[in-house]
Order: sequence, then structure tokens, then C-alpha cells
Amino acid sequence: MSMNVAQKLIQSHLVQGSMVPGKEIGIRIDQTLTQDATGTLVMLELEAMGLDRVHTELSVQYIDHSLIQEDYKNPDDHLFLRSACRRFGLWYSRPGNGVSHPCHQENFGKPGKTLLGSDSHTPSAGSIGMLAIGTGGIDVAMAMAGQPFFTKMPQIWGVKLTGHLPEWVSAKDVILEMLRRHGVQGGLGRIIEYYGPGLDSLSAMDRHVIANMGAELGATTTVFPSDQEVRRFLRAWQREQDWTELLADPGATYDVNEEIDLSSLEPLIAMPSSPGNVKPVREVAGQQIYQAYIGSSANPGYRDFAMPAMMVRGRRIPERVSFDINPTSRALLETLMRDGHIESLVHAGARLHQAGCNGCIGMGQAPATHELSLRTVPRNFPGRSGTREDKVCLVSPETAAASALTGKITDPRTLGISYPHIKEPNDPIINREMFVAPLPPEEARKVELVKGPNIVSLPVVEPLPDVLELPVLLKVGDNISTDEIMPAGLRALPYRSNIPRIANFCFDVIDSTYAQRALKQARGHFVVGGANYGQGSSREHAALGPEYLGLRAVLAKGFARIHAQNLINFGVMPLYFLEPSEYDAIEQGDVLRLSGLRHALEHGHELTVENLTRKQQFRMRHVMSPRQVQLILEGGLINWIKDNLTHPSSHAPA
Repeated sequence: MSMNVAQKLIQSHLVQGSMVPGKEIGIRIDQTLTQDATGTLVMLELEAMGLDRVHTELSVQYIDHSLIQEDYKNPDDHLFLRSACRRFGLWYSRPGNGVSHPCHQENFGKPGKTLLGSDSHTPSAGSIGMLAIGTGGIDVAMAMAGQPFFTKMPQIWGVKLTGHLPEWVSAKDVILEMLRRHGVQGGLGRIIEYYGPGLDSLSAMDRHVIANMGAELGATTTVFPSDQEVRRFLRAWQREQDWTELLADPGATYDVNEEIDLSSLEPLIAMPSSPGNVKPVREVAGQQIYQAYIGSSANPGYRDFAMPAMMVRGRRIPERVSFDINPTSRALLETLMRDGHIESLVHAGARLHQAGCNGCIGMGQAPATHELSLRTVPRNFPGRSGTREDKVCLVSPETAAASALTGKITDPRTLGISYPHIKEPNDPIINREMFVAPLPPEEARKVELVKGPNIVSLPVVEPLPDVLELPVLLKVGDNISTDEIMPAGLRALPYRSNIPRIANFCFDVIDSTYAQRALKQARGHFVVGGANYGQGSSREHAALGPEYLGLRAVLAKGFARIHAQNLINFGVMPLYFLEPSEYDAIEQGDVLRLSGLRHALEHGHELTVENLTRKQQFRMRHVMSPRQVQLILEGGLINWIKDNLTHPSSHAPA
């Protein structure tokens, strides 16, 4: 049977289930990736599990999100994570080494391997032929313990690329074109696989740009073949021995088919405040901007910085514009310095920041109120930048640099300068001294975890009762992101290892009274949501924080994959309306009753909800597997882990 690349990757790691779309499968995980905004919980979960040492081939902890050290909280977490890496056998990427995704691709990624990461942009590694999936931290902790990762078998969406990108059009415009066509829900339940002759002109880092933002389509992951370009990339990083060819078989087919003629694309821009609000740059050109920001995991390659450097060389950025340069790794920064590009950027007026995520997740470089900020980041959800009333646009480096030079949204094709032809260097400066290797097992067992005052043990989740009679404390609309449920940025993320404190920020962007009202409801509450509830970041705080405040179920039209799994992992039921009109019939403050819950969950997929306030009944459904139902009944995955610590060889409930 002819197979595509995604099918080959899944089949070679399949330990449970069959590759039938919609059916649950379990896959073996080779590598894991954690970052500091989510990794602190992962390490606390490993401690709760009593794990002696990770069972993966390789696990890496990156310090890239919370680099601003305005007080003790972030540095305390850094020392805790360093001690956890030493104790449990992980690689440790020091603060300032760079953003996890490009650093992993350059130093550890291997074609044909699986990667599970507690960051929603983990699929970036699909650019070199990996099956890389983002998920909640506790799923990553289970993978570190040697357990399979469970998910529903996705459809494979084949996107054939033909032609060549025109001048002033780049990889960012390819993924923005996908978002223009399909919006933020277009990839739900799918793996996107790119193939075709158009790949020949896309570098490994170009492919990273596209794979990274497949997460904004809601896709499970994105994969590219491992071809001669991937071999060139690994050779440049002195890792050619890690290359293996991985191509689709002749005659391979896909569940869904699409084609993009790269030659037909033009510069695109996602306007505020959704990655799916995509328009041609020429249609919105001329609007005044405050900021142009270049960097992040969405545009982390050499070309993404060298191109703007060549564009601004010998020119000056207007005094009203903040031109922010956010290098994505120390090695990249050194290479750009060697080649004179940093000098060009700084001399033109750029503000140079440390290598890390920084402004992408609201950790510095926040824009001015109500002012347009053009960024090469992957997301522009409301308030994510650190400014509540922000107006963030997603663009390519070419569009960002052109707009920085003019002080207004500018199609780079109209700038009137020669197009700089730039290729990825085959001789980057390689600096691996900022990676700290795992200790030998006998030394690791002697290490004590270093816990500062902001690191608090995980709260207890109660098993599911048979009857829930609770108020609807909040009703929200479609496409609510995890940034709106649990804000990113400097206010909230420093408390990521302290659930009681970070819970106070839940839904703060939408309703600043939610946390206080939830604490007054001692018996718990419900939240009602629209379609694609929980899109965006993988941070499980968006599930654990509301659960700590008493959330027992979310009733929604639909859920983003990672957030639905995170809710289940922490004992919160994700329930779907059978009829969308039932959503309209519920108001905030209504009291709902769910009776006979345990029997209903174990013996079917539908249950009755009584709206006691309006004296109405309606039906809802769940799409949980028997394994997930068992987790809900027990109060989440942590409770299951505690109940099964004496059986370390057992798998998650089947």
C-alpha cells in the first residue's frame, strides 16, 4: 500500500489503535520539548509521579518565554527547571540560548522521529520530516515516563505546492494564504502534508515558518518530506549523520487535497485580531504604524533577519516607529553579527533584544495603545502582546521592514528598492555550549529540586460526582483563545508554577470579575462557549486555572484539540451542543443540572441537561474515548497517575 509521509510516521510509531480517521490511536514518543512557561508544571508532575528518569530517547527543557527578571519569580523558576533537568535526565537550554523550536530543529531534530512538546508550535519540527505534536504538559510528562501519546487519528490534508515564490513574497505569505482560504478552524482534526515541485525552492527554515503556523489553522500538526534540502540543512549544522530520507510513496493519496501555485501569491497581512483575518497588503496599505517587530518562532531563520537588514541598510527608520529585532537563537545572533546584518539593523534604528520569545508572548516590547504593530509572530489574539487594547498584524519580514521604513503599512513591492537575494548559509556559527547535557543516572539521583517561594504543589482535583447543579458563570462567543482564558505576558506568566495565584487572571481579558465570582461559588460552575473554544497556546494553565476556581464542565459548539485534552486531563468535561440553537437559549447566570453523569458517560455519548432557570431540557454529547471517560470519572490524569504508581509498566487507561 502506498503511503504518504504522515502515514509512514504514524505507522512506524503506532502502539495502539489503527489509522482510521476519528479513532483513537496511541503512538510512541521519541523526543520531548518543554519550555519554561509550561515546563514548571511538567516537572512538578514528574515529581508527583515519582519518576526516576525520563524514558525518551531525548528530552530538552528550554528557557525562552519568561526571560524578563523584574523580581525573583522567573529566575527562581529557571533554577528549579535546571535542578529538575539534572534530577530527571533532561537537556537544559540556558536562558538566552534561544527559542525552543528553531533551536531544537538545528540541534536535536531528526527526520523520522516523533516529538511531543508542551508548546502549541511544536509542529515546527515537521519541517524536517518529524511527527511533532503540541499538547498539554501532563501529556508530555506521561511521554517522558514512557507512556504512549493518545490522540484521534487525523485526516491527512495534502497540499501540493507548484511554481516559485515571486520577489517580495516569502514563506509567511504561504501560510497566511492557507489562513486566508480556511480560517482558524480549517485544520481541525487534520495533519497538513506539503508536497510537490514547489518545495524545491523552500529552505528548511522556510518550511519551519509554514509548519509553525499550521497551529493557527487548528491542525494537529504539519509535515514535510525529508529530502535533499533537509540533508543540506543538517549538514550545515554538522549533523548530516542524523539525516534519513523520508518521502511519500509513488501513488500516495490524501483524505483532503489542495493546491497552491506559489507564483500566484502576493504579500499578505493578518489584521487585528485574528490570524484568520487575512487580506492583501495592498488593500490596507497607507495606515500609520507604531511598531515593526521581527523575530519569534514563526520567522526564526537567517533569511528572516538578513532580508530586513539588507532592506534598511543605509536608510533610517522614522523616529515615531519602534523597530524591534528579536533574535531567535544565540547561534543565529552570532552568525548575523559575523555577516554584518546586525550592524545594518542597529545603525538604521533597530532596538536589539535578547534571544527568546519576548514580545511574541507579551514579555516586553508591548505596543502603544490602539496603535498598529506589524509583527512576524504567529498570533495576534487580543491582548497577547502585553497591551490590552492592542492592534497587532501578522506579516512577513519583507512587509515588516518595508512598513518600518515608511511608517505606514507598505506593500514591499512598492518600496522602489532592488530585491535582496539571500540564501541560508551553509556555515552558520554553531554554539552548543549553552546546552547542558543530562547527568549520569547515579549522579542525578542525588540532586535535590530547588523550589523558590513561588513554586507550589499542584492542587487536588476531586472525582466527578453523579449530579452537578451549578450556575453558568460565564458565556463567551466563538474562537475564544487560551490567551483570553489565561493571559500571557508579564502580569500572569510569572505565576505559572503557582496555580492559586495565576488562577486570579482567568478570563481577565473578557471579564475581570470572573475569578472573584468563581471563588464565591464554592460548589462549582459551568462556562458556555461558542465554536473552536480554546484555540491557540497549549498552556494547560487555561484548563487548570479555571478548574481550581471550580469549573466542572464547558458547554460549547466546538473545541480546539489541545484545550479539550487539557480539560479532560484536569477533570473538566468538554461537552458539545447537539443543536447550535441550544447555545442561544442559555444565558449567563442560568442554573443547569446534569444528573446520572457517571452512568451516562460510561454507557453512551449523549446526556440530558436541565436548565432549571428556564425550565427547559436539551441534549448534549461528548466525544471522549473510554480512556478519556475514565480520566474524567477519576478527576483527571494526575489522580489516575497516583492510583497507578505501583504499576509503572502499565499504560494509560485503555
